[in-house]
Amino acid sequence: MKRLCILFLLLPMLLLAQKPIFTTAKVKGATVYFNGAELSQSAAVTLPKGTSEIVVKNVADYLNESTVQIGVNANVTVLSVQFTNNYISEYDIDENSSAIKTVRDSIKIVEKQIAKTNNAKDSEAKAIELLDKNQQVYGANSGLSLVELTKVVEYYKTKRTQLSDAYDVLEEKVGDLNRRLSRLKDKLEVNTKNEEKTSKGKLVLQVMNEVAGTVNLDINYIAPNASWQPFYDLRANSTSEPIEMMYKAKVTQNTGIDWKQVKLTLSSGNPNENNQAPLLSAWFLNYQPDYDKDGRADYKENQLQEVVVQGYDVKRSKKVSVGSSISDYTTVNENQLNISFDIDIPYDILSNGKAHSVSLKEIKLPASYKYYAAPRVEKETFLLAEISDYAKYNLLQGEANIIFEGLYVGKTFINPNQTSDTLNLSMGRDKKISIKREKIVDKSGTKFLSSYKVQNFTYEITIRNNKKEAAHLMLKDQYPLSPDKQIEIELLEKGDAKVNTETGILTWELDLKPNETKKVRISYKVKYPKDKTIDNL
Repeated sequence: MKRLCILFLLLPMLLLAQKPIFTTAKVKGATVYFNGAELSQSAAVTLPKGTSEIVVKNVADYLNESTVQIGVNANVTVLSVQFTNNYISEYDIDENSSAIKTVRDSIKIVEKQIAKTNNAKDSEAKAIELLDKNQQVYGANSGLSLVELTKVVEYYKTKRTQLSDAYDVLEEKVGDLNRRLSRLKDKLEVNTKNEEKTSKGKLVLQVMNEVAGTVNLDINYIAPNASWQPFYDLRANSTSEPIEMMYKAKVTQNTGIDWKQVKLTLSSGNPNENNQAPLLSAWFLNYQPDYDKDGRADYKENQLQEVVVQGYDVKRSKKVSVGSSISDYTTVNENQLNISFDIDIPYDILSNGKAHSVSLKEIKLPASYKYYAAPRVEKETFLLAEISDYAKYNLLQGEANIIFEGLYVGKTFINPNQTSDTLNLSMGRDKKISIKREKIVDKSGTKFLSSYKVQNFTYEITIRNNKKEAAHLMLKDQYPLSPDKQIEIELLEKGDAKVNTETGILTWELDLKPNETKKVRISYKVKYPKDKTIDNL
């Protein structure tokens, strides 16, 4: 009876002491966020009846353990889940592929040759250094005759040249070996594209099975070291045609697992974001402390603030989407909190930290074009494409390559997070519409009236259309504003410009015929106490 009790006590320990059962997980799908990815993997394992330990290999090197979900058969109970990337076991196997062993051996040989050559190069460098130091002992005070000194100099020159030539040969050899090493590593990467990269990460499961047999595991978790960024290609053949937009994504992952033929979903959500709603607390005002008389400047008096023209007025947008071979394989899901793109075409995304380009949709954007200039901050003209009703395109912030009339003209940035009705895309600079902004000296100057200083500013802007066709130009300039009552500002001349008194921005809408030149003027006056200085006027 005593032996039987001991046996029952040891039975759980014996069960746990049995050999773990290994299985390898395969990646089925990945939902990639701006920061992180949710991976879906599957595995199959044959289990006996009772309690078993399963080691699931080939999960991400790092993962959020609290997000791990395991789906199993109805007759299996998962008792515990533990993640580790430092699992050492005599039952683990070598994952090196025989197909790439030759390349790896060659890499080791070349690395040894590089080390030996670097050692030889260092020896030559030390010999040159020693020779240069020792040659200093042979001089006019060494007691050598002219003939002997000449022989020493000739020996030094000959030996110095030999050592320098040997050093150069070794340096060239190191360069050749490094290039060979780079080619071998590239070849290794190409060869391993058909191999599954095995990660360090493992999940250790304790399960209880009611019926012996094969069990399918569905594994889901969120891992860091993965991200995506939207970017665009904008193509326009002329100002009379729509813009052809290719909506793309740069997908990067370094999870430790190669994603082979994986169904991708790209989401604008953030699984790591704090979802706790904020609370307000009491808001108390305090006086700003006074500064010393001899200390820093007293900023309690408001200074004139300069309003900088931030590019151009942006309005808001709508959309027109045309189906295409790429678009037919992408489903856009727009919910209340984020946008996701489900891609039916399977992709290979290697775990190498490199950006992989994924095409999402092709969109034709009806656009109206106009030229824009703000010569106060940039003395060139820009071509703008205005996109109306842009919200339906589900655009996200990102860089865009501009190809106009078949030529790459640079990059722009698409920012759909605006409150205006029209999205303005900058299509690049047009040097055929020239702009010149000059200060008119005889209309500008400074006067003193009692305790005040009055400064007049007059600028003339000259615009010339050197194109063969007419052009519509939106021209902007500005005058300063002041929150200080002691600083008085008066706009003296504005021509036909529309004035925004809240920002101080003037806007001219100009129609320019081919080879036509037009001029506009802006003039304003600033009056303020003469014992004050305005440093941004």
